[in-house]
Amino acid sequence: MTGSSKRAGLAITVLLACLVISLFCVVYPLYVIRPFRAQGARELMIALLVTRFRFVAAILSGIAALIAVIQYWRARSGWWRRSLAVLGAAFVSVLAVLARVNIYELMFHPNAHPVFAAADQVKLDQDEKVIAVKIGGAARAYPIRDISYHHVINDVLDRVAIVATY
Repeated sequence: MTGSSKRAGLAITVLLACLVISLFCVVYPLYVIRPFRAQGARELMIALLVTRFRFVAAILSGIAALIAVIQYWRARSGWWRRSLAVLGAAFVSVLAVLARVNIYELMFHPNAHPVFAAADQVKLDQDEKVIAVKIGGAARAYPIRDISYHHVINDVLDRVAIVATY
């Protein structure tokens, strides 16, 4: 095996590692926080840790991928192999940008304009759970099924601003 073949193999290995790290940084928190699924304390702790450091990890992976693709470009000829390496580095870069996005805000944006109906007009399943709030003479019930998509309901009840969440 020649020196350029070894450099090319090492560059591809680094590029693949960068892809795995960047993909993990973006996808794992999404996997953990998806609705209607129990979340264990350990996996939630890991997801929050990944979220805290994912941007730095993704940027470092992007830089390493760029260096790896330059090394690969120098070590190999052939436009299609080089193109695949460049596409891999570009994908790592896109993941670095996505790592900067606050996934939680996108997935769990507050419902600022909840819609209500009279209790006798609402059809709920027999076992459906609600969060009930009563302030003064006003009362509201927020079905858990609806809150699970937003996790936060901003509302005003009897001229008092409230937040219903679970």
